[in-house]
Amino acid sequence: MSTIIYPSPIFGPVHSRRLGVSLGINLLPADGKVCTFDCIYCECGFNADRRPSLPMPTREEVRAALETRLIDMREHGPEPDVFTFAGNGEPTAHPHFPEIIEDTIQLRDKFFPQAKVSVLSNATLSHRPAVHAALMKVDNNIQKLDTVDIDYITLVDRPTGSFNLNQVLKSLRAFQGHCIIQTMFMRGNYKDNDVDNTSDRFVTPWLQVLKEIVPQSVMIYTIDRETPSHHLLKATHEQLDRIRNRVIAEGIPCSASY
Repeated sequence: MSTIIYPSPIFGPVHSRRLGVSLGINLLPADGKVCTFDCIYCECGFNADRRPSLPMPTREEVRAALETRLIDMREHGPEPDVFTFAGNGEPTAHPHFPEIIEDTIQLRDKFFPQAKVSVLSNATLSHRPAVHAALMKVDNNIQKLDTVDIDYITLVDRPTGSFNLNQVLKSLRAFQGHCIIQTMFMRGNYKDNDVDNTSDRFVTPWLQVLKEIVPQSVMIYTIDRETPSHHLLKATHEQLDRIRNRVIAEGIPCSASY
């Protein structure tokens, strides 16, 4: 069982494979996981194993904790490259996510104006007007899209509530290019089902949708930490390189993290 649960509301900074020196902002409870997905590869574990007893931090608690940490970082370092909304689940699920984004941008501008504000989201709530508007204000609007195969999404990403793939794709197109698509590629099996999404069967339709979304870039990556399902394997360098090159060939910038 994976055991990574992040402090709340501020953690790090940590060194991100994709973002650099990243100060984490966790809008979910400090003792558990709240997410609209229950991915079999999630470093925070399965939702059922991480039921929180604490509430989400309030807007005021997030702002106060962030300001205190930024004062300390300005005096003692390190200088952050990015403020990243991530942590124990889906950040846009916080009821005051839009207001917290506003607060964060104000504090960023005051203390480290060169830093970026990033959000790691699974795109399930990006159709909500207030969430969409908030995401349009951040520098790096990073949205998950592991595949466009609904059976794979059901098996691997495991939505916890009603899930409408067409609605998700519509919301991603609505960003009109102001988004970064992040995709997990892996191999292995789960409950006797193959979960390898590196083949053309999955990559070709995913690539076609990318051309419709027209993201500013694509981040592809593979397993890096312990996963709650123990029969999953990293995608190979060769597999990631082949997928990255196909994305680049369509004129979309793409990076691969191994």
